[in-house]
Amino acid sequence: MFLVQKQHPPLSFPPRATVAFVSLRYQCLLPTAQSCSTAAAADSASRATFSVQDYLVASCHLTPAQAVKASKVISHLKSPSRPDAVVAFLSGLGLSDADIATAVAYDPKLLCSEVERTLVPRLSELRDLGLSPSQIARLVLVDPARFRRPTVVSKLRFYVPLFGSFENLLQALKSNSYLLSSDLERVVKPNLTFLMECGLDACDIVKLSLPVPRLLTTKPERVREMVMRAEAIGAPRGSGMFRHALLAVAFLSEEKIAAKMEFLKKTFRWSDAEAAVAVSKLPLVLKHSKDRLRRMSEFLIIQVGLEPEYIAHRPALLTYSLERRLRPRYYVVRFLKENGLLEHDRSYYTAVQVSENIFMEKFIRPFMEAAPSIGQDYAAACRGEVPTRFRFQEPSTDLANA
Repeated sequence: MFLVQKQHPPLSFPPRATVAFVSLRYQCLLPTAQSCSTAAAADSASRATFSVQDYLVASCHLTPAQAVKASKVISHLKSPSRPDAVVAFLSGLGLSDADIATAVAYDPKLLCSEVERTLVPRLSELRDLGLSPSQIARLVLVDPARFRRPTVVSKLRFYVPLFGSFENLLQALKSNSYLLSSDLERVVKPNLTFLMECGLDACDIVKLSLPVPRLLTTKPERVREMVMRAEAIGAPRGSGMFRHALLAVAFLSEEKIAAKMEFLKKTFRWSDAEAAVAVSKLPLVLKHSKDRLRRMSEFLIIQVGLEPEYIAHRPALLTYSLERRLRPRYYVVRFLKENGLLEHDRSYYTAVQVSENIFMEKFIRPFMEAAPSIGQDYAAACRGEVPTRFRFQEPSTDLANA
C-alpha cells in the first residue's frame, strides 16, 4: 500500500442529506401506515410535477443553457429522489454549490448514481487508500464519471507512487483525465516500460507527462513512432537530449518536422548540417513560433551581426527573451566596447549566458564610475526603452568573439 491508511470519522452531512439518504422503501418501514401513505403520496406528486431542466437550475445551480444541454442526457429521470441524494452526498464531501454545478455540467449522469450502492462504497475505498475528504472532492471535480467506477481505486494505487504524490497526480489529471480511463495493462504499463528501456526514469516520464499529457495514454505504437522521430533529429536514446527531443516531437508528424526544419534553414540562413546541429543541441526550437524565430534572426544576424554558423552552434541564444535579455545586454556590451571600457575578447554570448546577478557584477557595477548612468540605462532597456546612449548607427561586427 503506497499510502498510510488513516481512520477518518464519518462524514457529517447537512440536514437535507439526512432526508435524502432515506429512500422511500425505508420510509415505508416506519411504524405507522400513515407515514408510508404520506411518503408515497408525496413521491407521486413529485413525479407528476418533476422537470429535469428546472431541477438542474434550481437544485444544481446550472445556467439555463447548461441545463438544456444536460437535461438531454438524463431526460429519463422522473423524480428528484435520486438526484437529491447525489447532491446531498456531494455537499457532504464539502463541494460548494458552484462545485456541484461544475461536476453536474461535466457529467450529468452523476445525478443518476445510486448513492448507497455506488458513491458511498467508492468513498469508503478511497478513504481506505488514505485520501482525505477534500482530496476526494477535488478528484470528483477533475473527473466525476471516473470517480464512480470501481477501477478508480486500482488506478490510484498505480499512479500515486509513479507521480510521487496525490497532488502531483491531480495536476496531471487536470491536463489528461484519460489517465483514469486508459487500460493500465495494455496501454499505460507498456508505454512506461518502453520509455524506461529508452533510458528515461520514472521522474523523467512524470515530467514529460505534464507538458505532453497523453504520452502515457496514447497507443504504444504511437509512442514508438515518437521515439523514432526523436532519434531522427539527433537525440539517441539514453542521451541527455533525448527527453527534450521527445518533448519537442511528440505528436508532430514527420511532415511538420520537415517543414519546420526548412523554415529554420531559410530564416537563419543555415545549411542542412547547421540546422541539424542546432536542432540536436536545442530540440525545443522546433516548438518555437515562426514569428519569434523571425524576430530572433533579424536581431541576431542583422543587428548584432552574428554569423549563421555561430548561432547554429550556440542555439541557447534562441531560448532567451529578446526584449528582456538579448537586446538590453547587447546594448550594454556594445556601449562598453565602443567606449573602450570592455576588452574586445569579451563576447556577447558570454554576457547573455550568465545570470542577472552575475551580469550586474561583471558588466554593470565595474563601470559605474566611468559611465554613471549605465545601470539606469540598462534598466530602461529592460523595460523596452532605448536610452540615447544606447542608440548606435551601424551593427557591430566583433561581438561574437569567443
